[in-house]
Amino acid sequence: MAVADLVLPVFAIIVTGWLAGWLGYISRSLADGLVHFAYNVAMPALLFVTIAQEPARNLLEWRFLLAFGGGSILCFAVVFLTVRVRWGRDRASSTLYGMAAAMTNTGFVALPILHSIYGQPAVLPAAIATLFVAGVMFPATVILLESEGRGAHARTAGSIMLVKQIVLNPMVLSTLIGLAWSTTGLPMPASLAAYMNILAAALTPCALFAIGLSLSVEAIRSNVMASVALAVVKLVIMPLIVYGLCLASGLNPLYTIAAVICAAVPTAKTVYILAGEYKMEEPLVAATVSITTLVSVATLMGWLYALAAQAG
Repeated sequence: MAVADLVLPVFAIIVTGWLAGWLGYISRSLADGLVHFAYNVAMPALLFVTIAQEPARNLLEWRFLLAFGGGSILCFAVVFLTVRVRWGRDRASSTLYGMAAAMTNTGFVALPILHSIYGQPAVLPAAIATLFVAGVMFPATVILLESEGRGAHARTAGSIMLVKQIVLNPMVLSTLIGLAWSTTGLPMPASLAAYMNILAAALTPCALFAIGLSLSVEAIRSNVMASVALAVVKLVIMPLIVYGLCLASGLNPLYTIAAVICAAVPTAKTVYILAGEYKMEEPLVAATVSITTLVSVATLMGWLYALAAQAG
């Protein structure tokens, strides 16, 4: 089947969501409900049913972590140091610039896209990338923001919040439960697998439609130049770096595609949530999230075509 036949329907769902909101056919406020269902129910179901049925020996691919994780950290470090040294911004501000360019929306964009196009085999690497973002990038962001100088009580409260957000994260919990099941080697009952697969099937339409429904063109108007620069790093430079690391490490074709697509998806909305929590760089992050979401409709298609041609 042609790549366009697989890719275009995925992005058509995003466009449909945007049109529904823009025309007033569906209230944009409903996007939050779709997001909560996809994030807290459908995505954990997909992660659990995929990981639990995978042999434990296949669950850790260090070359994938090296490529995706290394590319993420490298892009963050370059942007962070550029903003900190060249522009003289403080640590917290530089952190948000760096994460706007390097923290990817793996769980909510890459995972449903990869699942829709490549099926269950592509879920596992996307799950690994999602865990890296939730377990490494997110905590690192909070630690750097907190280290800007707060009282002992605030640091303690921040540490407790950080631990809770990581441990109770639906993606982390479902992955850990799936890992535990996989380790036992027990087969999954057919009824449980069918139940989980029904919920998991809702992830792609809910997640992609919600992305389009919540897309705000107005948010792009502020901080355009800086946001465009961050978008170039996020959608072009970071995937190129990850692809180079995949080739250097000899990663297999499917995992290479997954690593590059996970790197090429828009900036995670988590960065905007943190910007709002700390009252820093909110307009910049909002504009970057919107720009990367809009432009990624074209850039992701380009990456998928290039990778499919290379793999084929």
